Amino acid sequence: MIVLYHNNMSTCAQKVRYVLAEKGLDWESVELNLRKGDQHTDDYLKLNPAGVVPTLVEGDATIVESGVICEYLEDRFPAPRMRPETADRIAAMRLWIKYVDETVHAQAGVISTAIAFRFQHLANGEDAARARIEAVPDEAKRARMRSLIFEGIDSPLFPGGVRTFAEMLRRMEAALEASAFLAAEYRTIADAVCLPYVVRLEHLRLAWLWDGLPRVAGWYGRMRETPSFAAAFTGWEDPGYLTLMEARGTAYSPNAEAALAG
Repeated sequence: MIVLYHNNMSTCAQKVRYVLAEKGLDWESVELNLRKGDQHTDDYLKLNPAGVVPTLVEGDATIVESGVICEYLEDRFPAPRMRPETADRIAAMRLWIKYVDETVHAQAGVISTAIAFRFQHLANGEDAARARIEAVPDEAKRARMRSLIFEGIDSPLFPGGVRTFAEMLRRMEAALEASAFLAAEYRTIADAVCLPYVVRLEHLRLAWLWDGLPRVAGWYGRMRETPSFAAAFTGWEDPGYLTLMEARGTAYSPNAEAALAG
């Protein structure tokens, strides 16, 4: 039995849930509340010392890091295929995984927190928010959280986040000139790992970032039409999160435009 420790709106969990759905796999859900700090409990840290989601457990195997989990699932359950058939296309898929992990993911946290999630942290007062920040072991992450939670869209980190997403979409548009999906003529792990970040842009009312990118718009439409989309995304959406992201995203859209132009 596959057990997935995950969170409903986590982008990294969404990647893995999409692959699980594409492959038609049954799995047991252990949902963690990240705002309450479930990912920092002693029991969970034994599974995932980094204290992040998702973590996949199958028998004696414990797999962490969403891109690694996706490839593990491809190796364990190769049908339907989600890896390209040629070495160069496999390399292209893995470059998307690397790019998302090393560049895009952190910037998703930047724009999401600056626009919307900071208000969740501040809901119980500044003292509670500071205590939550100080509980994070890594000083660099603490510094980033302080800036985003207390400065929001005025944080010096915010413009770089918006520009990173604009660049991601430009790269996707270029890749989609060669094939219907990012690394092949069919859906691969490359599409699964990029999809959550495009969804996040839509939730934050930043879909205008792909205005003038018709291939991205077409790709997103095709991905949304798959049954796996509902299984990985729609079925796990938190109405409170959506309302917050949509309202704040609408209000701060001009600031995002200014950040991109600047």
